[in-house]
Amino acid sequence: MTSLGRVLIIAGSDSGGGAGIQADIKTVTALGGFAATAITAVTVQNTLGVSGVHAIPLDVVEAQARAVLDDIGADVIKTGMLGNAEVVALVARIIEGAKVAAVIDPVMVAKGGASLMAGDAVGAVRTRLVPLAALLTPNAPEAAALTGLEVETTDDLRRAGEALLGAGAGAVLMKGGHVPGPRVVDVLMTAYGETVFEGERIETRHTHGTGCTLASACATGLAQGMTLDAAVARAWDYVHVAMLRAPGLGRGHGPLDHGWPLRGRA
Repeated sequence: MTSLGRVLIIAGSDSGGGAGIQADIKTVTALGGFAATAITAVTVQNTLGVSGVHAIPLDVVEAQARAVLDDIGADVIKTGMLGNAEVVALVARIIEGAKVAAVIDPVMVAKGGASLMAGDAVGAVRTRLVPLAALLTPNAPEAAALTGLEVETTDDLRRAGEALLGAGAGAVLMKGGHVPGPRVVDVLMTAYGETVFEGERIETRHTHGTGCTLASACATGLAQGMTLDAAVARAWDYVHVAMLRAPGLGRGHGPLDHGWPLRGRA
């Protein structure tokens, strides 16, 4: 039996509830973990896109994280939208001080296309956060930005993954949702080998928050003491079913059904 699993999420808020902190909390809770948060920014968004981003002051971001770590503690820290290089540097210091595993989701662009990370932050993620990642979860565009490599095929994903492992990441889950083809192929890579997660591409507009959800699901499994392969496998299945059971909300990129485990798979 797994432990509860405490996950401290450092990320931005999504007013539409489909991604960001809201998706993270729903995911951790649905999988039996305990979610705590340090919010880095408040976004004004719905399924149609992001119309505003309001950064939280650095000292408030730090105070939130310290309050959680000094009292409740955390088994894993999961990061999402960080916004700029200053926040990245702060989060790196928090992770180093906490001495717990970190799942780094290098969020750069919202589903609707809005930029969620300043240009100077990409280099900061590469140098400060990648080496601290027990698991890094980039999609193809994020992997390209972090490595400078072209990432358009599954083999490209592997090459970028090797580069990110070389940059210090403990493991990388290279997400293939942006790679064209009838099947989606994600590749979990470590220094010891790889595990492939593959399935039919789900043709749907309800994909808002898939990256946040997958990373938080992985973080929950690790916090509960699961092996890396088992945590990623459960996370992959959780997101797959959540997409299939999306409630159909909104007129744009709709949210997933994060609560499906509460009602059962059928």
